[in-house]
Amino acid sequence: MMEVKQAEKLVKLARKSISAYFKGEDVKTGAGLKKEFDEKSGVFVSLYIDDELVGCIGYVEPTMPLWESVVQAAQGAAFEDPRFPPLTKKQYKKLKIEISVLSKLREIDVKKPSEYLSKIKIGKDGLVIKDEFGYGILLPQVAKDWDWGPEEFLNQTCLKAGLSPDCWNNMKRNVYKFQAQVFTEDKGRVVEKKLY
Repeated sequence: MMEVKQAEKLVKLARKSISAYFKGEDVKTGAGLKKEFDEKSGVFVSLYIDDELVGCIGYVEPTMPLWESVVQAAQGAAFEDPRFPPLTKKQYKKLKIEISVLSKLREIDVKKPSEYLSKIKIGKDGLVIKDEFGYGILLPQVAKDWDWGPEEFLNQTCLKAGLSPDCWNNMKRNVYKFQAQVFTEDKGRVVEKKLY
């Protein structure tokens, strides 16, 4: 489990990486930060202005050290999320950063699709649906924020994958869940977001 003091460093790093992008600089993390966050982990960085999402990018699989994933995801969320225009310097000043550090994916084992509904805990679990054409992911806080039950959460994850909303009923598709520790900025300080 990550401590809030550690999360403060990651939020600061995310902010620094966006600022560095504006200046055309590389992010200098410092040896201490690289050492502290060298374990590979999935992570998502979500950016908000006045509580409206303006970018969210991340990595489901732990492919890079956490510090590097945060740098890449923060810049991706600010400048490469296809759903939103790239962040401007003016917007940067109003930015609220949220970091979700993910657990490993676990396939949800069921004998029939209806069993998924009892195996998903809203607020605790995030979802990934994969098939040969791609995948969709929704973080645990999304279902909580939108007040979805398990069925709607599955439907929306299918839509995120570019599939029909009831695609989870097809046993050829793989449905996974994961948990996340979520840290967000609140009135100038970093706090852990309680999801359930």
